Amino acid sequence: MLVTGRRSGRWMIPKGWPMIGKSLADSAAQEAFEEAGIKGRIDPRPIGTFRHVKRRPPLGNLEVDVQVHPLAVESELGDWPEREERKRKWFSLKAAAAEVDSDELRRLIVGFGESLAKGRRVSA
Repeated sequence: MLVTGRRSGRWMIPKGWPMIGKSLADSAAQEAFEEAGIKGRIDPRPIGTFRHVKRRPPLGNLEVDVQVHPLAVESELGDWPEREERKRKWFSLKAAAAEVDSDELRRLIVGFGESLAKGRRVSA
């Protein structure tokens, strides 16, 4: 599943900031709920990272490394905190890789899909 950015409207994975008192994986699961309205089992092992530019008006742009954790979706909610601010859509892995702007994220999506096709999950 991909979501649109609030300002850019570009397709992206749900992502956010580390949260006090939560692991990075648990923070990722929380962001998936807030941005996409999905809940499930988060894998504590990241599949990798990619560089992303967060636009933070009026502070400007901030380059961050985003750690990506897969989420086995168990429920998709009809209502969620950022429902009015974003679109969400399910894509095949191939289509998701084609939709995202980041070459690094595209490689992570493709690599994750290949590991699933081989019946294994690899950490980067």
